[in-house]
Amino acid sequence: MLLGKKRKLGREIKEISVGEKLALTEKVEDKDILLYLGLTDDANPLYIQHDYASQTPHKKPIVPSIMLTGMITSAVSKYLPGPGSHIVSQEIHFPKPVYHYGTVHLLLEIVEVNRDDHTVMMTVVGTNEKDEVVMNGKLKVCPPYRIGGMDAEVLDNF
Repeated sequence: MLLGKKRKLGREIKEISVGEKLALTEKVEDKDILLYLGLTDDANPLYIQHDYASQTPHKKPIVPSIMLTGMITSAVSKYLPGPGSHIVSQEIHFPKPVYHYGTVHLLLEIVEVNRDDHTVMMTVVGTNEKDEVVMNGKLKVCPPYRIGGMDAEVLDNF
């Protein structure tokens, strides 16, 4: 349960600098795809039907692009800049599909810090097990805002 747990906020914009990088690896499991399909009611046969997908150029079911985008969103929320931040805009390309049980290696990098509008620009590259690029793009991210008097009382419902 998330309610009742105290969460530490990510880094303030003044603590972030150009060139910072985050690398992480995610593996796509059946449970992830089933959760996505249940949540969205997306029954695209390209995502779940082996008989259909085998007749396409992909040859087997692929992972929905929005699930890959979710990996990026999660990395921003958890690590860079961290809890309390959010993506303001994004442009992401998916040049190659990711298949079920695939592994995605993500590399995010801060390329610009704009203190005036409280945002950072980040690049993201995702590669598969064969080191092929499966996604790349840019994100504009708003790091967490500090709220006055950070103590246990302020974060009671956080």
